[in-house]
Amino acid sequence: MALVSEFLGQLTLSYGGEVEPTFPTVVAARDFDPAKDAARIETAIKTKGVDEQTITDILTRRKDYILLQFDLITALKGALSGSLEALMLGLMKSTAQYDASELKASMKGLGTDEETLIEIVCSRNNEELAEIKKVYKEMFKKELEKDVAGDTSGDFAKLLLALVQTKRDEPSNVVDYEKIDEDARCLYEAGVKRKGTDVATWISIMAQRSVPHLQKVFQRYKSYSPYDMKESIRKEVKGDLEKSFLTLVECFENRQLYFANRLSDAMKSKGAKEKVLTRIIVSRCEVDLMKIRTEFKKQHKRSLYQTIAEHTKGDYQKALLSLCGGDD
Repeated sequence: MALVSEFLGQLTLSYGGEVEPTFPTVVAARDFDPAKDAARIETAIKTKGVDEQTITDILTRRKDYILLQFDLITALKGALSGSLEALMLGLMKSTAQYDASELKASMKGLGTDEETLIEIVCSRNNEELAEIKKVYKEMFKKELEKDVAGDTSGDFAKLLLALVQTKRDEPSNVVDYEKIDEDARCLYEAGVKRKGTDVATWISIMAQRSVPHLQKVFQRYKSYSPYDMKESIRKEVKGDLEKSFLTLVECFENRQLYFANRLSDAMKSKGAKEKVLTRIIVSRCEVDLMKIRTEFKKQHKRSLYQTIAEHTKGDYQKALLSLCGGDD
């Protein structure tokens, strides 16, 4: 594991074009035997008082848990409860299935969980969103776009739908300085320069341009505006639209730092926000949690592992620490 981490740590992150490298803390298990694992989990469930440790040991160290027998999900639901149950059931899904089910849950029933919607839709790249849409349709027999449109409104809905349509340009080897300057000027003229905000222009630029292009646009933007892009967003828009634009800009600048800060915020209060903690750890453990750990330590001067240990307890804590993959 240490060698794998070292190798992955030397890779640089890019968006689109070539395949984006990953920085997982959970990797494929050697000599994986789903039938054997399933039998061990079944025994752990039937043990008097439930053997949570064995369940945790197996499910937090397998990339291919999706191959475990389906009837285990029902058994786990009956054996576990609370945050540990949510965590373990999350691990029984692929990353795209988990994201799709979290999106569905955020739009279910009365009221919308905007925080989850914003976090997932605004932080996933084209490829991830395309896979989530495909899986969403398979799981719920509905289009993600239709559910988002039915559950949100106004400019907030327009931004989310523009992102879900996955029309973002792929990165190019050619740097178009003219286009960078034009986009930076358009963002300034659509916002800070005028009275009222031309949100449609902001949406089209932020939902369609490639990430490397936008990174350069935000740099150039400072030569037009007295404020940087994030300050401009805070001045121009409010509520869910503000949160969405800020999430986008933070993810364009450094996606792993965005998640590191979300994890830190979730553990700032006395009791950790377990829902947020579970969602980020489960959805990123096979993607980039190793790099999120690095950003966390750099930004917050203590390791993610130590912070989780301090703010959680019991079997839930053990499972999170196992998924975290070690201390820094």
